[in-house]
Amino acid sequence: MREVELIVLDFIQQYLRTPIGDVVMTVITKLGDGGFCWIVTGISLLMSKKYRKVGIFVLASLCIEILLCNVILKNVVGRIRPCDVSNTIQLLIPRPKDYSFPSGHTAASFAAVTALYLGKVKRWYLALLLAVAIAFSRLYLYVHYPTDILGGIIVGVISAVIAKYYIEKINKRKK
Repeated sequence: MREVELIVLDFIQQYLRTPIGDVVMTVITKLGDGGFCWIVTGISLLMSKKYRKVGIFVLASLCIEILLCNVILKNVVGRIRPCDVSNTIQLLIPRPKDYSFPSGHTAASFAAVTALYLGKVKRWYLALLLAVAIAFSRLYLYVHYPTDILGGIIVGVISAVIAKYYIEKINKRKK
């Protein structure tokens, strides 16, 4: 399976990589560093009385995602990154120090997007475009396998669903 995934990554390097793409993908991936853009999104929503609950939902989803992805799954699976398997690619970003599966950038992105969708934010799909771009940037930059991205999407969605369940449970107790 890993060989097939490396073929996909090498295809991206051979046929999709460009000097402009190198700059764009580096910037896009930095937006996802530490869930930065999604934390800012959640905090921004907290500032608005109309969207305060959605802001809490986004931030709760991110907290659950960090626990599932970075604390548990990455350490249990312990998958090395493609850039450590095939070191012929010149990395455009610093070599990540943690494990590869699942993609934390992708998991955070899809946790936030799912929270926005479930929170009925009208233009949630704009966040989805950024989430997809962040996920693709991790492949482009040769720091994740395609299955790391898929795993990140699944973990992100599950994180938001768990957050929704507990937030609704807490709200029911308050009434």
